[in-house]
Amino acid sequence: MLVCLFCKKAKMLERGNFPMTCKHGIAMFRFAVLLFVLTLCWQGKSTAETSSVCASISSRDALLVASHGGQILYAKNEIMKCVPASTLKILTPLATLHHVEKSYRFHTEFYLDADQNLKIKGYGDPLLISEVWRDIATILATKVGRFKNIILDTSYFAPDINIPGIGNSTNPYDAPNVAICANFNTVFFKRNQAGTIVTGEPQTPMTPLALKKIELLGLHPGRYTLWDSAREAALYAGELFAHFLKEAGNNFQGEIRIGTVNPEDRLIYTHLSPFTLEEIFRKMFEFSSNFIANQILLALGAYVEGPPATLGKGVEVVSRYAKERLHLSDIRIVEGSGISRKNRLSAMDMLAALKAFEPYRGLLTKKGCLLYKSGTLTGVKTRAGYIEGSCGGPHYFVIFLNNSGEDIERVMENIKKGIGCCK
Repeated sequence: MLVCLFCKKAKMLERGNFPMTCKHGIAMFRFAVLLFVLTLCWQGKSTAETSSVCASISSRDALLVASHGGQILYAKNEIMKCVPASTLKILTPLATLHHVEKSYRFHTEFYLDADQNLKIKGYGDPLLISEVWRDIATILATKVGRFKNIILDTSYFAPDINIPGIGNSTNPYDAPNVAICANFNTVFFKRNQAGTIVTGEPQTPMTPLALKKIELLGLHPGRYTLWDSAREAALYAGELFAHFLKEAGNNFQGEIRIGTVNPEDRLIYTHLSPFTLEEIFRKMFEFSSNFIANQILLALGAYVEGPPATLGKGVEVVSRYAKERLHLSDIRIVEGSGISRKNRLSAMDMLAALKAFEPYRGLLTKKGCLLYKSGTLTGVKTRAGYIEGSCGGPHYFVIFLNNSGEDIERVMENIKKGIGCCK
């Protein structure tokens, strides 16, 4: 005998009879069958989707997709350490914004000494572009009359900082980092119809130092970093500034050299960048600028640990943030841009960064329903970000392709099809 828990009636258990002799049994039987069928269907769908999403991910690659609530939807090799390439640029702003408000503005100081030399002290502003230098010169032309020399104080950064992954080429991504810069420490030039070297930008004059380096290197028209050292890069910024001073009516005829500000020198002007830290990060992501990322890393190290800025201080601050705030204790960070192959993160590590970065995701590249940062090195393709759609909050995704040759666009399309909320 068995007793139905709902109607409390005893029923004889006969083969095939019990479920059919009680209305409650019939309902439960139907529910059980439906649940069984749905389970089989869901398992079949999940298996098929997992196969299509992860099948092309080799043993050297990693993939991770998670819901907004943190549920892992697809994963392969998610704890394996990989080269993140430029997706590392997501972590550098996170650490910076932990210490500095997004409304922060870099500053540059201008002094006069007892010998009437104009001194410029830089603090690593990465967006000292031609237009900004021209604006500064216009303001200073009204504040100072004649002065002897321009002296550039770059001591806020340690001299000749070597960023792992940065080479000695003329490619813009190899531009040196220095406390006083101009135009990301690059020069853009072309040749006119007569074959003469001229500036490639109407807002940027061709300076004597830049012209000399272009002729020496025998370069074809284009954008290059011309500077063998941070010292040369700073001197170029000084030449650019001197040109704009003359343009503003100051008949400067002196030398441009490296020096330091002394305690007795008189501060005459402090320039605040027209760009907030948040706006700087937006430009960093837009152009995937290694130079900006490492300028920020270096300045952050000096801000937290005290000057001079060194690579070690910057790396320590970011690594400490990752350990204490994101609970990532076994990652390896050697610089702030992702240009070095010595950086190592897992897809799970990047997921933690993506969760923390979510309030700032609007700074990233937008393509349809995707907000993401991509990365490329020789043999390495990476992408990390958010999928926004009809799923109740952004999904997170990480793709690390390290020497597999797989098409990252195809992997991305498979992910979008798999979660089904990105049209």
